[in-house]
Parts: sequence; C-alpha cells; structure tokens
Amino acid sequence: MALFDLPLDQLTTYRPDRDEPADFDSFWQRTLDETASRPLDPVYRPYDAALTGVTAYDTEFTGYGGDRVHAWLLIPAGCPAPMPCVVHYLGYGAGRGLPHDHLVWPAAGRAVLVMDTRGQGAANPHSAGATGDPHGAADPQAPGFVTRGILDPGQYYYRRVFTDAVRAVDAAAAHPAVDDRRIVIHGASQGGAIAQAAAALRPGLEAAMIDVPFLTHVRRAVDLTDQDPYREVVRFLAAQRVPETVFRTLSYFDGLNFAARATIPALYSVALRDTVCPPSTVFAAYHHWAGERELTVYPWNGHEGGAGRQRGVQLRYLRSLVSAAG
Repeated sequence: MALFDLPLDQLTTYRPDRDEPADFDSFWQRTLDETASRPLDPVYRPYDAALTGVTAYDTEFTGYGGDRVHAWLLIPAGCPAPMPCVVHYLGYGAGRGLPHDHLVWPAAGRAVLVMDTRGQGAANPHSAGATGDPHGAADPQAPGFVTRGILDPGQYYYRRVFTDAVRAVDAAAAHPAVDDRRIVIHGASQGGAIAQAAAALRPGLEAAMIDVPFLTHVRRAVDLTDQDPYREVVRFLAAQRVPETVFRTLSYFDGLNFAARATIPALYSVALRDTVCPPSTVFAAYHHWAGERELTVYPWNGHEGGAGRQRGVQLRYLRSLVSAAG
C-alpha cells in the first residue's frame, strides 16, 4: 500500500480537537461503580499445558453485568514472587487461544494474563474464544461487533469489553504471584483500543504498550479507510442513516478521550501504510496522551505494524521499567 495519509512532518504535530460528550466521566464512573458492586470472584484452575517453564491457570473473573470472563494466567517458573505482569488484550475477532500461544512475556520473566474478548474467537481456529456476550441489542447491527448496540452508549458492545478489561487487571492483581504495583497493559489494533481505555479507567498501572490502536479518532478513520472493522460503521449508516446518533455513541469510546486521561507511561507504535487504523489516528492519540510517552514509527509497514521487531522493542522497554524500579 502506498502512503495515503498525512505526510510524516505533519503527523509528528497532528493533535486534533477531541469530540467529547459532557458526561463522559460520569458515564464511565457509573459503569465502573455498577461493576464494582459485584464480587470479582477470580478463579485460577491449574491447566496442563505441557509446558515445563510455565505454570498455566485457566482463569475466570466477573466482568460487566456479572458475566464470567475467561482468561489465561501464565506464571514463569523459577521467578521470585510477587512478579511483574503483562495484561494482554486481543485483536479483533480473536479469542484467548491456548497457553502456548502466549509465551513471550513469561520468557522475559513476567506473568501474563490474556483476557478473552467476549463474543469473539468463534470463527478463528488459531485463537478460539471461550467467553460469550449475553447482552444482545434489540436494534439492527451490521455483521461484526462494532455496531452492536451502537444506537445507545449504555448498550454498546465496547462498554462491556472495556469494563471487562479493567476487571482483568483486578484479576491479575489478585493472584499472589503477581505484584499488583507492577502491571503493564498491552494490545494491538482492537487490543490497543482496549489498552487505551484501561489505562484511563484503571488506576495503579505501571505502563501501557499500545500498537496501531483501533477505535481512535473514529470519525476521521471512518472517512479515511474502506477497511473493516471501520467499514462496518459505513455499512450500518448506509442502511440506517443516523450518523449523529452513531458518532455520539462512539465518542464515549474514542481512544482520543481515553488518551487525554491516561497519565501512566506509554509505548506506542504506528505504521505509515496502515489502511486499517490510519496513521493520523494513532498520532492523534499519542499526542493527546497525558503521561510520558514514546513512539516507534514503521514507515514501510501496514496493519501488521512492527510485528516481531516491535515485540523486541517492548521487551527492552519492560527491561527498562525493571531497571527504573531498582
């Protein structure tokens, strides 16, 4: 894909105005208060993953609406407890898969909790999911998840997912092998969107690692790309023709508004040929991030971003956090 967005010299200063509803903070505080009224009730069942260097737990906790959310918790053998932990959020359509899919963080001496994304992973044989989403919306939706409940912020799909993400951190922190002061969140694409939200909504995190995030600077993304998942919004509006309602709902979930409230350190990555999550949308979130931040730019890559190379950047970033903590 050729370069299609703003030139890099403009991207490096691109900080657009945010579209933020007046009750953004009260909406999310009410959501989190309702969820906190239910016990987390984490369960960690030993799981035979046939791995000699990692102890695996088939994990559950209570997420949005009292729904049980599945996860994997992997604890590296031989590391002193309590140990630092990565909470990992998944890309669009993926489920938690199997423990051996998530060994890079334990290989670096960190526990990892991999949150299943509710309702996803049913059609991906490489990363099957185990968590349902029993909150069906009565309104029409386009195929996929992005327009599920989109006519009402209170019913919107990502309200549930972002709330689950906060509780996933709580579930990791509740395990005795995890240092609850040393939790880093991570995700790419949809997982990056989830990480941006969790960084703003869950206090006490050590840092965030966010790659090519989705659901960010949404109105520009919808106007700029023909790729799914943003294309789901276009297909919906082509039939329903209620853009004011749709974009009002999305403003409660836009990564720009979470970035402006996130004060922990962040490591971002962006790819300049990414037609799924256009680079200007990532730069916009990065420039609104309220805490310390670093950005890795991949000029020749699409939505895969830095892929394995970025993972190496992240491993060294985690090592620097250990050094800074003494």
